[in-house]
Amino acid sequence: MRAVVCAYGEVGHACLRALLDRGATIGLVVTHDDSPTENIWYSSVRALAVSAGVPVVTTEDVDSTDVVAAVRAASPEYLFSFYFRKMIGPTLLAVPRVAALNLHGSLLPRYRGRAPVNWVLIHGETETGVTLHHMDERPDHGDIVAQRRVAITREDDALSLTRKLAREGARLIGEMYPLLAAGAPPRTPQDHARATSFGRRRPEDGRIDWRRSAEEIRNLVRAVSDPWPGAFAVFGGRKLLIWGAETRPAWDGAMPGEIVVDRDGSPLVATGEGALEIRDVTWEGESRRSGRDWAHGAVTVADARFDEPRPGAGGGGA
Repeated sequence: MRAVVCAYGEVGHACLRALLDRGATIGLVVTHDDSPTENIWYSSVRALAVSAGVPVVTTEDVDSTDVVAAVRAASPEYLFSFYFRKMIGPTLLAVPRVAALNLHGSLLPRYRGRAPVNWVLIHGETETGVTLHHMDERPDHGDIVAQRRVAITREDDALSLTRKLAREGARLIGEMYPLLAAGAPPRTPQDHARATSFGRRRPEDGRIDWRRSAEEIRNLVRAVSDPWPGAFAVFGGRKLLIWGAETRPAWDGAMPGEIVVDRDGSPLVATGEGALEIRDVTWEGESRRSGRDWAHGAVTVADARFDEPRPGAGGGGA
């Protein structure tokens, strides 16, 4: 099999490795330059390609004349997109002789679009998966080649789930390799009536709305926990990032955003339904600490509560 691979991030690295391990001839890897403003925690697609002796192009415009020319020069049978961050246009999709395939981090047709790993956690899903599908001009819309299911445990956060998806994506590529190498990728049309789509999430979408249930807030916290920007609330005019939390029963008369410290020294916050124990936090610009340490220094009055959101502020919801 001769392929061009557009890839980035942990899933991109795992899937490129799977192709290399199977003996695919990779004529070109197209990837992104790492952003100096981003927390780079994931494995480098570029470094893997260089170590394997594969030519690399970095770009933010995958449909540029230069990139299209480089892909054509590689004469691929397949064009793969593995967590590449840009949509690939019709000119480039028409280049491979057999197919242009994308690996998406959900069980399509559900959770089309950006940030599926975050959205499935926000919505409290107990299962997701990876889907290899044919690309067309609409995002995550083309016929399915194959899928693998991935269980989501209550302990999973965005990082652990991303790593699960990377492993299962690589396994899926390995399983399908014989069919792909034979030039016979399956095609099963998606049921578009069942499709759900979600957009990009911004750091400000992590603001906690204490009127939501404790379970919903816990799901938000784990969906955007480190190395993502984090869920946050404002206390005494200061931004508090919350990295870990667990649900607890509410107390009588509790109002959303009100804080009490239990007998063990743990801070509990009243929500629209139940209470949330804050376990792991960071004052913006400071070092990480336990919820108990934070409460010991910050929650010093009996009627302590988080600040009310400003009008128009994000609420961290779906």
